[in-house]
Amino acid sequence: MPAVSIVTARFEELAKTTAYKKGMPRQRITFAPHPVTDRTAEIARQYLAGSDPISKQPMLQQIYEGLAKPLIDEERQAGFLDREARPRLLPPDTPTNLERMFHDSQWTDGMAIVLPTEERVAEMLQGTSRRPDEVVGIMRPSPPHEAWEYTVEMVAVNAVMAGARPEYLPTILAIASTGTTSLISSTSSFARMVVVNGPERNEIGMNAGIGALGPFNHANATIGRAWTLISKNLGGSGRPGETYLGSQGNALSYNNLCIPEAEEGLPEGWQPLHVQKGFKAEESTISILSGWSLNNIAWYSPLPQQEVIMNWLSHFFSFGTTRATLLLDPVVAADMKSAGFASKQAFAAWLGQNSTTPAWLYWSTHEAELKKAQQGVEPYASYLKRGEGAEIPVSRYASPPAQGGTGIASTNSATPIEIVVVGGGTNTFWSGGDFTYVASASIDRWK
Repeated sequence: MPAVSIVTARFEELAKTTAYKKGMPRQRITFAPHPVTDRTAEIARQYLAGSDPISKQPMLQQIYEGLAKPLIDEERQAGFLDREARPRLLPPDTPTNLERMFHDSQWTDGMAIVLPTEERVAEMLQGTSRRPDEVVGIMRPSPPHEAWEYTVEMVAVNAVMAGARPEYLPTILAIASTGTTSLISSTSSFARMVVVNGPERNEIGMNAGIGALGPFNHANATIGRAWTLISKNLGGSGRPGETYLGSQGNALSYNNLCIPEAEEGLPEGWQPLHVQKGFKAEESTISILSGWSLNNIAWYSPLPQQEVIMNWLSHFFSFGTTRATLLLDPVVAADMKSAGFASKQAFAAWLGQNSTTPAWLYWSTHEAELKKAQQGVEPYASYLKRGEGAEIPVSRYASPPAQGGTGIASTNSATPIEIVVVGGGTNTFWSGGDFTYVASASIDRWK
């Protein structure tokens, strides 16, 4: 049956490449002006009444003809094209030429790499008992793209490139086993976070203390970097305009906020993240979270710290925010325990119950409630009387977010507010952002 895809012109390369990879190189596509986000209905009508900016033909005429014209045999084809087999080894060359080829082929993150020689990869593989040809997982940039399968040896190659040590490989394999790309193909420039829990943190020398999020620890830096290289080279991600569409990109993608939780700094009764997600305390795991941004906050205020955090949550704005992640210094975690919060869950529940929503944000995202308010229906009518600068007593973090939006099934449900304790205890410092839990995986099973 004839069909016409309508895509904005900025994504011409993506649309045509995706159609080609799915075995439909003759897919009928009409392109609209870009962007359509934040444009009025009137502007959209003008787009439709105008011309396709790629073909220069009237859009409506092109759509009509595409629907009315019968398909030819070539247009009936469909199905992913077979990927060409990649050689296991590259031809020998000088280190300078090889590194230049890796950069020119977009196999790096733009920074210098360790060349993955056979000897170096063999040494990296000593970090796991798994067979080199064992399949670890599959990954794709986003649902429209085909999924790529990869083995233990392939992951080891990228671990070498990142500068990782063999003892880091089980943690890197655990991340790869989730099939979660660190470079998801969205126009809104996502970032990822990976949190390591359990004995492995200390066994491989990760830093959960002073400067944990900074460029100070080899394990933190290279494990996180390896995830980016795996996403590019094994998951088909990271080609701007084709498999990566983040308009500005995200600096957090270099090592993906790779941190261990400071479990030794947890107050009594506060569980580490992996235990919250159903693992045993003695197990070593990774947990992945996804979001856009992180705000760093150290605010000396006469208000109790929990109220400062609550007020920040109330006014923090990110597109569609119904979830958040807090990174608390152990000093702040101890203060929260002293304030009466016996667990992370208790603190998160209090924040969800007591945070509010600015009136401008509430009414712009609750059109049905605005109509009820205008009709005098309570409590919305009273909310409206408070004025534009008021806070509406409705929390955006009161219920678990819907699952499945990332395309990755989590082992346990996410909660509206995740809490991770990390830092060196030198300040009453905490960070907050719009990250939400995606998945966890065992490190132990990859040893």
